[in-house]
Amino acid sequence: MSDVAILLFAAGASARMGGRDKLMEEIGGEPLLCRSARRAVATGLPVTVLLPPDRPDRPDRTAALEGLALATVRVDRAAEGMSRSIRAGLASLPPETAGAMMLQADMPDLETADLVTLADRFRALGADTVTRAAAADGTPGAPAIVPRRLFPALAALEGDTGGRDVLRTEKQELVPLPGRHALTDLDTPEDWAAWRRAAD
Repeated sequence: MSDVAILLFAAGASARMGGRDKLMEEIGGEPLLCRSARRAVATGLPVTVLLPPDRPDRPDRTAALEGLALATVRVDRAAEGMSRSIRAGLASLPPETAGAMMLQADMPDLETADLVTLADRFRALGADTVTRAAAADGTPGAPAIVPRRLFPALAALEGDTGGRDVLRTEKQELVPLPGRHALTDLDTPEDWAAWRRAAD
């Protein structure tokens, strides 16, 4: 089988942002989506970005991905929940893919080295074990790499579970990453304000 593929989840509606698009918030002069995608592409692994359908009332997120060597997939009925993105992402992968890294685009502290560390551990385990990032203190976080044997169960999910119902019954290999890299996600204006204060 071939190596790990990265699925970058970017089809959410930013419903808790008060009308702002969290993935288009700028960090160091670039949108968060660009930052996340650029770091994923730098791993050398194939990257597919899951995007919402075109919406005339919102700037198209594809503009943040220009110039990056990646694939994009539009998620039909993305508003129905994460399961729609999971299904679309897995369906886009070639049949020889050994595992899919489920990477949320709203985690600004994740570095390319973190993603490489996770992929290397997945390979070392024989590409059949759920390999999940954790904080430095061992607290489980994200992303996780799921082996191909779980793709059918994940693709059958409905709603906004994000794969929890499938993964909770699986033994998971936790891979500690620096600090809180595996825990920090930014869903609300308050999250953004607190993160920016800490980053100053």
